[in-house]
Amino acid sequence: MAKSAGVIEYDRDFGKETHDDQRMFELLTVGVFQVGLSWQAAASKLPAYRRNFYQMDIAKVAAMDLENIDNVLNDPNMIRNPRKIRAVIKNARAIIGVQNEYGSFANYMWNFVDEVPHTKNYETRDEVETSTPFAGKVAKDMKKHGFTFVGPTVTYMFMKACGMIQDQVWDS
Repeated sequence: MAKSAGVIEYDRDFGKETHDDQRMFELLTVGVFQVGLSWQAAASKLPAYRRNFYQMDIAKVAAMDLENIDNVLNDPNMIRNPRKIRAVIKNARAIIGVQNEYGSFANYMWNFVDEVPHTKNYETRDEVETSTPFAGKVAKDMKKHGFTFVGPTVTYMFMKACGMIQDQVWDS
């Protein structure tokens, strides 16, 4: 994934399998900022996320403090929601925790699908789910590990973005 691309990159890359912790953190960050918006609207701010979150360097984001948050809030290109900004920092810290426990964030997440993407088949685009009970279980476990802003819908979209869940729509 090129560091300078924006929403067009996500139109191409959304749903592609990834086991890269940094890319997964980036996709989770888009998911956090997506709450209340469309995925495309949140993904369009990707250059601002990268700029404000040290090119999505997990350790650097985990070390951010209140002064850093104020700097992010002052960027006119950001979605300036302090709760979401703090959530990104908290999620970076949670990723470090799961990396220590599971070897990587990818190992932790891909364990939920036994390392194999789950394919969901639908007749029409209108049937495509935005959440499932399974996503609720994953979100609950993520919260136990310190993640925030990871309800069932965000978690499901994040898992789709990382290629863990893949939709096949027959009428498209």
